[in-house]
Amino acid sequence: MKSLYIVGAGGLGREVLSWALDIQRRSQPDWRLAGFLDQNKDALTDFSLPVGVVGDPGSFVPSPNDVLVCAVGDPTVKLKLCDDLEERGARFVSLVHPTVVMGMNCTVGEGSILCPNVVLTTNVSVGKHVLVNVSATLGHDVTVGEGCTINSHCDITGHAVLERGVFLGSRASILPKARVGEFAKVGAGSVVLKKVVPHTTVFGIPARKIPRMS
Repeated sequence: MKSLYIVGAGGLGREVLSWALDIQRRSQPDWRLAGFLDQNKDALTDFSLPVGVVGDPGSFVPSPNDVLVCAVGDPTVKLKLCDDLEERGARFVSLVHPTVVMGMNCTVGEGSILCPNVVLTTNVSVGKHVLVNVSATLGHDVTVGEGCTINSHCDITGHAVLERGVFLGSRASILPKARVGEFAKVGAGSVVLKKVVPHTTVFGIPARKIPRMS
């Protein structure tokens, strides 16, 4: 039996803990929860949880029986953490909640998290270390690059492409065949019609470029 560590003990980490516990109860995976890895050893002091912070991801030395999942929302921070850990030999697993609906010919990369009520219709490709949060929908032939964060109730429609490290705020919509460039951010409730330039932030209906958020 492998030991599962959740990287990041913030609010998203606690959500991922809930989904992992659901998977553990209902799907009998080949891992058991071992705890969180976070720089702040006191991050969970005010919460009653079955596991706590057991180490720092910066100094964690993985063993052959350890597997990880990264619960960090910011794609840039997430990918750096995952790259650093993988260089030290860490192995990541995907978490797919039992309520996820996944159609034919869909693929999900290592270390990705599919939260409750997510829908992948058909021929959807999800890269490594992607978060697809509650009730988001990915339509036919969608491609999602490594490290993207797709927040709750997003709608990504047919043939749309999210390049590496894209961040979508809650209820953002990506129209058919639109393309969002790498490390771009789409604000909550925004609608992308055609294209978002890499490393920019867009907001509104239709989504338009705004000054880059720090």
